Amino acid sequence: QVQLVESGGGLVQTGNSLRLSCAASGRTETRYAMGWFRLAPGKGREFVASVNWSGSMTFYADSVKGRFTISRDNAKNTVYLQMNSLKPEDTAVYYCAASAGKYYSGNYYKSRDTDYDYWGQGTQVTVSS
Repeated sequence: QVQLVESGGGLVQTGNSLRLSCAASGRTETRYAMGWFRLAPGKGREFVASVNWSGSMTFYADSVKGRFTISRDNAKNTVYLQMNSLKPEDTAVYYCAASAGKYYSGNYYKSRDTDYDYWGQGTQVTVSS
């Protein structure tokens, strides 16, 4: 069992930046891939970014590519999402998630919510225009 706690959300203006953190506890000896998803009002849960256990492989949704960066510090059991050039359409609750097993296979990077086993409670990000 892994517990995930997100932090770092808030209210920012268009063009500004935020860095989200996700702290893991529990069975952190397992080599989990980590992902960020978001849920905006009236929309389904959307994949944002993912990273493998070592941090050597990452994958991004087209909507955030070039603006967001996912990273991790395994010594701190923490995953980060650096969000730059924020837009109003980035407004959502952001969730981190952990996934056991292989991160990449056959040109597929874990990017479906069904790939992930554990979820945090989410942190609100609001971008004002």
